[in-house]
Amino acid sequence: MRREEAERFTRNLDWNLLRTFIAIVQEGGITAAANRLLLKQPTVSTALKRLEGHVGKRLIDRGGGRFSVTAAGDLLYREAVEVQGSIGRLAVVMRDVREEVSGHVTIGMASHVVFPILDRVLGEFSRAHPAVSYAVDVSTSGEVVRWLLEKHTSMGICLVHRRHPKLAYEPLFREHFGFFCGPSHRFFGRRDLELSDLEGEASVSFRTDALQDALRPVALLRAELRMDDTIRGTSSHLEEVRRMIVAGVGIGPLPIHVMARDVADGLLWRLPPYDDPPAIDIHLVWNPVTRLNRAEEGLLSLLRERAAAVPFEDRTYPPAIPRGGPAPDQGESDSSP
Repeated sequence: MRREEAERFTRNLDWNLLRTFIAIVQEGGITAAANRLLLKQPTVSTALKRLEGHVGKRLIDRGGGRFSVTAAGDLLYREAVEVQGSIGRLAVVMRDVREEVSGHVTIGMASHVVFPILDRVLGEFSRAHPAVSYAVDVSTSGEVVRWLLEKHTSMGICLVHRRHPKLAYEPLFREHFGFFCGPSHRFFGRRDLELSDLEGEASVSFRTDALQDALRPVALLRAELRMDDTIRGTSSHLEEVRRMIVAGVGIGPLPIHVMARDVADGLLWRLPPYDDPPAIDIHLVWNPVTRLNRAEEGLLSLLRERAAAVPFEDRTYPPAIPRGGPAPDQGESDSSP
């Protein structure tokens, strides 16, 4: 597209059409998009036709009960999401132009992240900059990545399976997963168990516990134990996986250092493997092209600085994994995060 054509295209484009198109793609249909935008269905259909006429491409294949985004539509959607995110942040950036560090920070977080350095950084930063406000939104790691791409969140702390080329990543810490059971399970309190005893046992797990997803090391161990056909419950949130384990729905994987207090309180019992349990890295993720306010820049920079100052082996929980020894003393915490 020549420069004159590009300028004319930009000048004549109604940005509300892009907003409507984003909703159509994300909701997977005209009717659902209309409900989300509080518009009538014909209004949304007309907006889509206008946008297709403006770009000269068919963006959605629809009719006869089918709905699919064309190659041109997919390209436009990805660019439109970035444009919408940048426009949405203009008010935030302008509002926060002051002498003091102020502004709003949104952190997208995977379920139940336990990382003491993060807690200390939040405390230190909030004391130094009392005008800053915060929001912590908890969701799946995939959803956190989507928020970052759409520039709806300042930074993310989550599991990573495949790195998106438009995002920046730094490993924050490593956590080891163990299998656990609740008080009503026949394995509770037993120290004589072998890994083979878990074979075929009824289980619960995370939705990302799959060979092609973020909890691949856990999924590999489950496959080895032939537990794939025994899953009785799943959730995207650690708290709900823990709830099902405590309730006796099945055994399941949980981060060892996060569950140390529940083990000490008699709510959970650690099962094999005690030797070399699966390890998962939790990452700090951000979008390098997002225009951050001073509060966002400051907190992101401080968290990266404080984490980098600690050797990664000291950001691994538990800090020492027993190898070949007896079952851990479950009357006490395995580690002190």
